[in-house]
Amino acid sequence: MEIAKTYSPNDAEQKWYPYWLEKKFFKSVVDKSKKPYTIVIPPPNVTGVLHMGHMLNNTIQDVLIRRARMLGYNACWVPGTDHASIATEAKVVKLLADKGVKKSDLSREDFLKHAWEWKEKYGGIILEQLKKLGASCDWDRTRFTMEDDLSEAVIDVFIDLYNKGHIYRGVRMVNWDPQGLTAVSDEEVIYKESSSKLVYVKYKIEGTNDFVTIATTRPETIMGDTAVCVNPTDERYAHLKGKNVIVPVVNRVVPLIFDEYVDATFGTGALKVTPAHDINDFNLGQKYKLQTIDALTPDGKISEAAGAYVGMDRFACRKQIVKDLQEMGLVEKVEDIKNKVGYSERTDAVIEPKLSMQWFLKMDKVSKPALDAVLNNDVKLIPDKFINTYKHWMENVHDWCISRQLWWGQRIPAWYDNKGNTVVCKTKEEAAKLLNTTEVKQDEDVLDTWFSSWLWPLTVFDPNVIRNGWEKANEDLKYYYPTSDLVTAPEILFFWVARMIIAGKEYTGQKPFTNVYLTGIVRDKLGRKMSKSLGNSPDPLDLITKYGADGVRVGMLLCSPAGNDLMFDESYCEQGRNFANKVWNAFRLIKGFEVGNVEQSEAQKTAITWFDNKLSEQLEIINDHYTKYRMSDALMATYKLVWDDFCAWYLEAIKPDFVDGKAQPIDKATYDATISYLESLLKIMHPWMPFITEEIWHLIKERSEMDCVIVAKWPEVKSTDARQLMEFEVVKEIVAMIRNIRAQKQLSPKEKLKLIEKSDATHSYFDKLVMKLANLNEVEYTKNKVEGAFSFMIQSTEFFVPLSSNVNKDEEKARLQKELEYNQGFLKSVQIKLSNEKFVANAKPELVELEKKKQADAEAKIKALEAQLSAL
Repeated sequence: MEIAKTYSPNDAEQKWYPYWLEKKFFKSVVDKSKKPYTIVIPPPNVTGVLHMGHMLNNTIQDVLIRRARMLGYNACWVPGTDHASIATEAKVVKLLADKGVKKSDLSREDFLKHAWEWKEKYGGIILEQLKKLGASCDWDRTRFTMEDDLSEAVIDVFIDLYNKGHIYRGVRMVNWDPQGLTAVSDEEVIYKESSSKLVYVKYKIEGTNDFVTIATTRPETIMGDTAVCVNPTDERYAHLKGKNVIVPVVNRVVPLIFDEYVDATFGTGALKVTPAHDINDFNLGQKYKLQTIDALTPDGKISEAAGAYVGMDRFACRKQIVKDLQEMGLVEKVEDIKNKVGYSERTDAVIEPKLSMQWFLKMDKVSKPALDAVLNNDVKLIPDKFINTYKHWMENVHDWCISRQLWWGQRIPAWYDNKGNTVVCKTKEEAAKLLNTTEVKQDEDVLDTWFSSWLWPLTVFDPNVIRNGWEKANEDLKYYYPTSDLVTAPEILFFWVARMIIAGKEYTGQKPFTNVYLTGIVRDKLGRKMSKSLGNSPDPLDLITKYGADGVRVGMLLCSPAGNDLMFDESYCEQGRNFANKVWNAFRLIKGFEVGNVEQSEAQKTAITWFDNKLSEQLEIINDHYTKYRMSDALMATYKLVWDDFCAWYLEAIKPDFVDGKAQPIDKATYDATISYLESLLKIMHPWMPFITEEIWHLIKERSEMDCVIVAKWPEVKSTDARQLMEFEVVKEIVAMIRNIRAQKQLSPKEKLKLIEKSDATHSYFDKLVMKLANLNEVEYTKNKVEGAFSFMIQSTEFFVPLSSNVNKDEEKARLQKELEYNQGFLKSVQIKLSNEKFVANAKPELVELEKKKQADAEAKIKALEAQLSAL
């Protein structure tokens, strides 16, 4: 079989992904003879297309699921998409607007028809893109959060929690998105530092020519003021008790109230009270029975109730009112300040606090089991630095505003009659019966998207579990749940992770997953978050076309420690592609060997014994990294095992010599061992690089159609000879030093040299291997110094390389002097560390011993180098 000179990622990807699908290697069904390993995908928005964050998150999931499959687990990775109420509705509204159609011109039913058409046309794009990455999801299990049975589960939960007294309806101050025209939860508000103006406005005291000055960054809400408040202990205002003030522009007479809420030391010590536009002002309004005037319309314009600037945009009004107040002489001063302003995560509109009738879920009781699950380590957060963040959120949790003023989503199952009575039930018929009237109307709002996705690990397996209970759960849920690992982003730790734990505990009494691996944010090499507006986010599919899926997967994970941001540079993908090419070329070299009836050399025997040990040693390290979810470390250990240990050392040691320009045959035992090692390495590489490993796996030899690396058994760790591994590290140093001498003296790599070791030994197990790797004709042992030869030290042993040309004494003295100075500096740094009492007292004993060994080795080297210099 002819092997292509260069590896073609595209050809391998086009060949093997359909093959894996055809052979149903991704498919998982209940099999009680095998232990399940389950991941549910964080469902991307149905509006989404693949971005770098998805690439990172899904590559990690695929690495975990592929390795679990090879370890013999029944691996199940459930894919799907989220209906994303706000984002999807915005897309559909824009699509209709482009056609000249307003949402308000359509009935709810007609609008939803357009929304479903949009979803069917565009909603599966991101899942198809994930296939390009190599994602080995069980596509037969693909779910969508607004499928009929999943939506019914959401409604069941609402009804159940309402009946338990956890859900209520009331007028509350909410975060209002004037662009999305909906309330959003506290967690969906992103606070950004902004440049604002602090305007000092004078409010006239009724019946006098005196003023009270207040400072505000939101002068456009002045028309909604219904009081001015000061602290009762503030002597500056003590004489004004019982007085009223006049609100500028609208000339409304309002009371001057006294309350300890106001900080007398902040600003002027006087606060404008606008109950409709600030939660603290609302609380004061409730306490003092103040009038509530909503000065803004839902879309962020000045309302009729404001009485001035009606219909003007809120930000235009902000500028205009300051200008008008200045003309009236009512602005004392304006200061430029930096403050935090809340923005909608979905639309990036500035959030307005707004009084609104909404549905809420009480969080105090339902959240406690979810807090305990993490604090008791029942659910592990990786890295654990996020536990404190989680604890803080859960201990200070607010009631969750779960209603959204949208049409796309699960409609709230609340019904009203003409008398203001409310019932919560599934159907209009039930409501009519309960309200004893046919005149019933369903609530117009839908539920927050997170109110459906918090059920995801449950309902993807059994949507009826909410209604039927855990005892009657189907076979799928009881087998696959709790799931094994969740891979997600820290920014949705509370949005989604905590809420899934709440739902899991509420409806099954169990956790939804065991481990939560929290990825970092993908940033560019300057540390900026990737975004379309900055133009610093490459198209992942373009990267795959350029570097291959394997190259991009490796590139993404080479620099991706859990919980820390990834500083992405395209050069990482290039490094991934180069790695794939290295593996391909190593395979071509091996397949190019001619197996003949020849003896196995001592060097080959030694190399095989060494690599057998090295493979086991590194496999144990790699397994440990996986166990601790140190994904980048596991990849780097794999990378070094293949590139350095296998390609640079093992293959160099066993490859046949060239005689008269022709490669000599290799013995069958060495060839078979090498193929066996290659197969083991392909298995270890497969989770990271699925396509090239499958391609090479099948090129090694003819295989049955189901004999694929994707389902090959993960290699097992064998016992290792630690001493031999340590001794081989010395061999590496010897070879490196001899190669360095060749480079310094510009000697041909083909010229055979002699190595003399100053020691009491007469031979070494590694002699033949050193001769092979360093191209030596002899290794000799002596107890005496060798004159006229290049020398070098490894640990405390001195080595000599006699050269046919005389050694230049000046050059050699300069080289030795430089090496001496380096070792003296190194010794000094070690001595400083060992003289530090805190280090010696607090460091692990093995670390202290290591430093002492470094000191002894450095002292021996210095002594030998001084002797060499003295001899010269």
